[in-house]
Amino acid sequence: MRTTPSDSEKMPTGIPYIIGNEAAERFSFYGMKAALAVFIVQYLHLMGSTATDAVSEATSAEWVHTFVFWVYITPLAGAIISDRFFGKYKTIIALSIVYCLGHFSLALMGIAGPAKWFLILGLGLITIGAGGIKPCVSAHVGDQFGPNNQHLLTRVFNWFYFSINLGSVVSTLIIPWTLEWYGPHWAFGIPGALMAVATLAFWMGRNEFVHIPPAGQTFTNEIFSKTGLKTILKLAGVFAFISVFWSLFDQTATTWVFQSQDMDRNIFGINVLPSQIQAANPFLILVLIPVFTYLIYPNIDKFWKLTPLRKMGIGLFLTAASFALSALIQEWIGAGEKPTIWWQLLAYLLLTSGEIMVSIVGLEFAYRNSPKSMKSWIMAINLAAVASGNLLTAAVNSFIQVESPTKNELADYQKQKESGNNEDQTYTYAGLDGKQSTEDDIIITYNLKGAVDSRQVPGQESLKQAADLIQQYASENDFKFPLTEKGNALVAEIKDPWGNPLRYLLINSTMCRILSDGPDKTPLTQWDTGVNLEYEAPSTEEKKESMLAAIQPEETWLESRKKELGIEEAEASSDPKSPFKREFIAGGQTKLQGASYFWFFTGLMLVTSLIFIPVSMKFKEAA
Repeated sequence: MRTTPSDSEKMPTGIPYIIGNEAAERFSFYGMKAALAVFIVQYLHLMGSTATDAVSEATSAEWVHTFVFWVYITPLAGAIISDRFFGKYKTIIALSIVYCLGHFSLALMGIAGPAKWFLILGLGLITIGAGGIKPCVSAHVGDQFGPNNQHLLTRVFNWFYFSINLGSVVSTLIIPWTLEWYGPHWAFGIPGALMAVATLAFWMGRNEFVHIPPAGQTFTNEIFSKTGLKTILKLAGVFAFISVFWSLFDQTATTWVFQSQDMDRNIFGINVLPSQIQAANPFLILVLIPVFTYLIYPNIDKFWKLTPLRKMGIGLFLTAASFALSALIQEWIGAGEKPTIWWQLLAYLLLTSGEIMVSIVGLEFAYRNSPKSMKSWIMAINLAAVASGNLLTAAVNSFIQVESPTKNELADYQKQKESGNNEDQTYTYAGLDGKQSTEDDIIITYNLKGAVDSRQVPGQESLKQAADLIQQYASENDFKFPLTEKGNALVAEIKDPWGNPLRYLLINSTMCRILSDGPDKTPLTQWDTGVNLEYEAPSTEEKKESMLAAIQPEETWLESRKKELGIEEAEASSDPKSPFKREFIAGGQTKLQGASYFWFFTGLMLVTSLIFIPVSMKFKEAA
């Protein structure tokens, strides 16, 4: 086993194994991540023998960003394990096995035991695996080169970065499609199989690698030395700004996916799935890097010296612009329009340009401004900036959620059913007064298969009256719901039982919501009640073509699964002849709704960008 690079001028023989490993590993991670947010909202509650409570989009965003936080904070531990104790190869191979187990845990959801626990276990194992190996792999590439073949390092890192983005593009297109048509077991099983291939490829190269021994106590001494602590404090201020960038950027896997569901996603005649739009980012990375490197940077440099900090400052403003565009898109959606997905692709162009100037340049900046003995550790701290940004997004999504008093309705009903007290197929929740059999009770009715058939909420008669008015308006206006202002005028005369005026909100081109402040007379609390009114146009054509239409089954996995669980029966029970569907709700709203959510993050990024200007001017960059 070699512990030092050879004197050869040729390419190290272990490099193909590392590149193959990285391509397969990135395919597995980004494919799983691309499908995760949609899976949590639309699939997770259907994975058991009976349906459970569905997860909201805000909760899904909170969970996904919390997961990403842990993926990017664990590199700190990975760097310590590798450089202090076991070395890079042993760390990578051991944690890759853990990584594989995580993927296969996700693939087993719904086969045995509660699906949610398999989700938590799977994401936990992936966190340990992916995060642990992240600071080791790129450093392991550099370890393979000696003084005589250093000139090949740039070429290898180009291939290394290319493999990352190629794996990401392919998996982001394939895995969401697999989830749509073949279900979660295949969608999460395929990334697991690719991770197993990645692990095998890395193991096969074990005798070709240079194995640099761990530094042991020397590594610890360097971290806690005066120079080490000074370097960390010096860079921490800049990393704080980078973390806000990641708070916005990683929402391409959550809120931007949910936004695209309400857009016209026809691209060159192909109907693209919402999760597949994320492939725009790695594709644009491959296209834009040479454009920035050989065209934009050199031409700007002729008039204004582009230092790394200046590039990062421009990137922060580009990121704010991308979210401003996403906020405008959401305003169009909230006005009943169905904008083309090309607008979001333009936002991706701005955001990816920001990524090149913030993320990639940030790596260069961190490397140039850290001592040679601390390069790996500073890289891990830079990854922690990604973690803190996702933690911020998770915290915001947690804060804005308004809990529903019936959040565990299906679990509660199952307990009642198991106790034998389910003769009338209903479950009653006491309202604000804490007493049952009063006017503020919430009553859930289930069908024989255990799916929710209907909800009776406080103030339901006034909500039905308002919904009738809105439905009549839509029927007389080409099935278009009124804009928010017009809708509020239509229901202005209707009051709930507590004297509150009802509130109307247009959600998108096919859905609106009417709300009551509920018995506590306070908006945005768990006691709010309402009705979601949705228009579903009768199908007059065959299913739209998708990217892999030739091998699609007759129906999606969700369609067949809902039939098995009796959910379609419940959805159709109200009035199968009507193109309108009604769902009565209690609580469960968000404090930042629609475009206001995106404007919040736009403002946060803009303020961050402005503060970065004086901070960067005072920072003395390394030559």
